[in-house]
Order: sequence, then C-alpha cells, then structure tokens
Amino acid sequence: MKQKRNSLYIFSITLVAAIGGLLFGYDTAVISGTEKSIEAYLIEPLGLGSLAHGATISSALIGCIIGGIVSGYFASNFGRKYSLIVAAVLFLLSALGSAYPEFLFFTKGEPSLPLLLMFNLYRIIGGIGVGLASAIVPMYIGEIAPADIRGRLVSFNQFMIIFGMLVVYFVNWGIANGQSLEWINNIGWRYMFASEIVPAFLFCVFLLFVPETPRYLAIKNQDDKALNILTKINGSLEAEAILSEIKQTVKVSINSEKLFAYGKLVIVVGIMLSVFQQFVGINVALYYAPRIFESMGAAKDASMLQTIVMGLVNVIFTIVAILTVDKWGRKPLLTIGSIGMAIGMFGVAGMAFLNIIGISTLIFIIIYTAAFMLSWGPICWVLISEIFPNRIRGQAVAIAVAAQWAANYLISSTYPMMMEYSSGLTYGFYGLMSVFSALFVWKFVPETKGKTLEQMENEWKQTKVEHHEVV
Repeated sequence: MKQKRNSLYIFSITLVAAIGGLLFGYDTAVISGTEKSIEAYLIEPLGLGSLAHGATISSALIGCIIGGIVSGYFASNFGRKYSLIVAAVLFLLSALGSAYPEFLFFTKGEPSLPLLLMFNLYRIIGGIGVGLASAIVPMYIGEIAPADIRGRLVSFNQFMIIFGMLVVYFVNWGIANGQSLEWINNIGWRYMFASEIVPAFLFCVFLLFVPETPRYLAIKNQDDKALNILTKINGSLEAEAILSEIKQTVKVSINSEKLFAYGKLVIVVGIMLSVFQQFVGINVALYYAPRIFESMGAAKDASMLQTIVMGLVNVIFTIVAILTVDKWGRKPLLTIGSIGMAIGMFGVAGMAFLNIIGISTLIFIIIYTAAFMLSWGPICWVLISEIFPNRIRGQAVAIAVAAQWAANYLISSTYPMMMEYSSGLTYGFYGLMSVFSALFVWKFVPETKGKTLEQMENEWKQTKVEHHEVV
C-alpha cells in the first residue's frame, strides 16, 4: 500500500523547530521588562552612565551577530538538528546565568564591575543562541517542508517569534504586577530572566525526538535515512523522486561548495533581503515602542497598552501572511508590504514635521507594523531558507543572517542620535528605505512559490550561465 503525506508529522516537527523562534522572540524582548531594574541594581551603584547601560541592554545583539556568523559552520558540520540542540542549551545557560549572575563567583546584593561583565557574558551567550536559531530554524523547516506548503511552514517561525515577544510582555507584567519597585529591582527582574528556562528546557527535550533534514542527510550520503524521512513526510509515492532530485544537485555540485559557485547574485540577494528587513526600521518600532508613544505624549500606562495593541496587530497580520504566502507568492506580498510600510513611515514623518501628536500618528505606526508583519517579517525568512543551493546553504544563510544582525545593531544604535537631530527626517529615512526595498524586490528577487529547493538551485545555475554569456 502506498503511503500518503503525513500532515500531522510535518506539523509536529515544524512546531518543535519553531520553539526556537519563540525563544528568539522571548530572549530578545525579555530585556524590555528588566532594563530599568538592571540599571538600578548594576549600573547606578557603580556610578556608570547611559553608555554602560546602553551597552548592557544591547549586549545580546553582539551574541546574535556571533551566532549568525558561526551558524553556517555548525549547520554544515554538525547538522541542522544538533545545531538547534546547541542553541537550546545556550538559551538555558543564558536564562539561568542572567537570572543569577552571582553564581559561584560573587555575593548577592554586592554589585561590582566583574559582576556586570558576567551578566553581559550570559546575555551574549543567549544572543549566540538567538543568532543560531534565527539562521537554522528557517533552514531546518525549509529543508523538511514539501514545496507547496513550505512558505506557510517557514512563516510559522515568524509567528512564533512575535508570539514569544508577546508572551514575555505578559510574563514580565505578571511578575511585576502589584509588587513594590524595590522588590522588582532586587528580585523581580531575576524571575523575568528565569522564566525563559521553561521554553528552553522543553525545546531541548523535544528536539531529541525530531529527525535530521533529508537534504543534510543526502549531502552526507546517508540516503537510506533521508529516504525514510522523506517517505514519512511526503509519502512513498513522492519520496524517491524527491531524493533523486536532491542527489542530482548534490552530485552535480560535489565540487561546488565554494560560496560563489552559483554566481555572486544569489549571495547579494540574500544579504540585501536581510539588510532591507532591518533598514526599514522595524526593530526601532519594536524595541523603542513604549518610548515612541511616550514621546508622542502618551502616559506611561497608556504607552505600555499601545505596545500590547501593536503586539496583537503583529500576530494578526503574521497569520494573514501565513495563510497567503503559498497562494499569492513571495514577491507580491513583499511589494505590497513595502508600499504599506512607506505609507506608514512617511505618515509618521509628516506628523512629526507638523508637530502633530495623537491618534493619527498611532494609526500610521499600526499601518507600518501591519504591512511589515504581512510581508518582510515572515517572507524574508522564507526566502532566506529557499533561495540558496543545497551545498552552500549553511554558509550562505550564515552570511545573510550575520548581515541582518549587524544591520539591526546599526539601526537600533543610531536611532536615538538620529531622533535628536530630527524625528521627521528619521522616520522619512525609514520610509525611503521601504521604497528602495520595493524596487529591489521588483528587480532582483526571484519568485519561489511552489518550487522545490532543487528547482531554485537549477535557476541560479541558469542565471550564472546567462550572466557569463552576456559578459
């Protein structure tokens, strides 16, 4: 009897992998509830200023860049599954260490410069976990998923990132609610970091029960294991044909592990997708949301409420992207999103120039974030998991993701300085980047909807041949 596609199995392993996305969001956003307590507990008693505070709050981003850079080495040498297990262990260590940085070497309640450095080290360890997960989770899902639903499944990772952020906002609020400021500054922030232990531990355990990706196994000449997994996923009717197609690309590209073996354009497209995802300013909107709303005249409680409203908008429109990415395609969604983001950011810039603060500004920010979550949020990760050929996927994804975290750091760190100069010009710059992102998609980004990873590989080979003929 011929075996059919096992949808439950596909969704189960996608869900396990996507816990890495949840931890990505959780670890990135947990700092929002703890930053003032860290300042009171570690920064102010040492007489340090805003520079040390800013470096401490953003130290995890350094780890993210490192994690992105090394992800290719891990994915190519240890496999996608075991690289995710390494990320899970790093999340666990970071949660434990950030919650109790005094462990073994320091006395609780006695802040010191070495203790501050140790806290930063634990945050960097978590950042490395985020960097690994951000590269390898989409790669893992992309290599497991059948072509016709791959966009939907990889987009689910973005949903989990946003969901992780939303969860930790509520967890932080729940821990702090009804407690004194003194308790939060001494104890409460520890519980916020420690809360990450639960999803990190579950991620570690569940990963033991998922398979390695069939494409990685085929590259390592473990064809029987690859065929077994492909049969479980796609059914026996399709499994052998898919394995044959994978083996053909592996065989042809056995000497093609050099990064530019398929031309430079594929690498440039991957990098620019990552850079534009950050240069449109989304992490400014996410990281600084409460401060943005406060600067618009919202009271403290109202600004936190508006941040939660934005979180819900993020979740809703990410779901819309999941439902439409395999129907409409990647390029239409990215183009629509770029136009929506440009309208939103130019609207905010216009309000800033006119010195108008109110509900109209909030509406433009919601238009902007909704457009991003419909498009560049999930679809960038989908394309990064799809466009690179099998043999160079590990190192190419690593370069694209490292570029993304570097761009994230650049945009996030320059935002306060740009705002001091001109808030209108700052938001206008992000609007302009949104326009450029649409032009980039129209000119350079290939449509991947419904194509196997091997078909995309053949397209890049053809593009390289045509380019050489033109030259």
